[in-house]
Amino acid sequence: MISFLRGPVAHIGLASAVIDLNGAGMSVNATPQTLSRLRIGEEGKLFTSLIVREDSLTLFGFGSDDEREVFDILLSVSGVGPRLALAVLAVHEPEAIRVAAHSGDGKAFTKVPGIGPKVAGRIVLELAGKLVPHGTAPGTTAPAANSEAVWKPQVVAAMTSLGWSEKDATSSIDKSLADSPELADKGNVAEILRATLRWLGQDGARAGNRVGARG
Repeated sequence: MISFLRGPVAHIGLASAVIDLNGAGMSVNATPQTLSRLRIGEEGKLFTSLIVREDSLTLFGFGSDDEREVFDILLSVSGVGPRLALAVLAVHEPEAIRVAAHSGDGKAFTKVPGIGPKVAGRIVLELAGKLVPHGTAPGTTAPAANSEAVWKPQVVAAMTSLGWSEKDATSSIDKSLADSPELADKGNVAEILRATLRWLGQDGARAGNRVGARG
C-alpha cells in the first residue's frame, strides 16, 4: 500500500496533482483545499489512499492522515464511492464530518453536491459508532437508529421521490406522527412512511368533504 508521496510538485490541475518521484510522475486526485497548499517546483507531501478497480488504479491524496482516515471510513457506506467521499471532504473539514456523523446531523451531508436526504440518512446510519469527534468522552454513543436525525431524512427522501416537496414531506411527517408518537419512538422508516401516506389520504378526504360542505 502507498501510504504517502513526497517529492517535487510537477503539475497542479483542477482536481489532481503530479508528484515527481525520482523521475516518475504520480498523479493524485485531491480536494481543492489540498491542492491549494501545493506549489509547482517545491516539495509536497500527500497522504494517500489507493483505490483498486478491475480496470484502474487510482490514487487519492490528502493533506493529513486524519483526512485520509475519514475518506476511507466514508467508503464503507453503501453507495458512497471515492469521488463522493472526496466531495464530502471538499465541503467539510474532517472534524466537522466526525461531529455530523456522531450527532446524526444528516443535513450537514446534504450540503455536499450529489448527496440528497436519502444518502445523507444512510451515511449517518452506517457511520454510527465509526466516526467520533476527537476528544469525545469514552462511552459516549452515537445516535440510535431510532433517532429522528437518522430516520427522518430517509422518510423525507422516500416521499420526495414520490412527488412531494421536501417542505411538504417534512410537514406531513410531523403532523402524522402527532397522532402516532409511538412510531417516532420506534423509528421504523417503512412504518412511518406508511403512516404518513395514510394520514395524507385521510387529510385529503377531509379536505374534500369540507369543500363539498361549502358547495
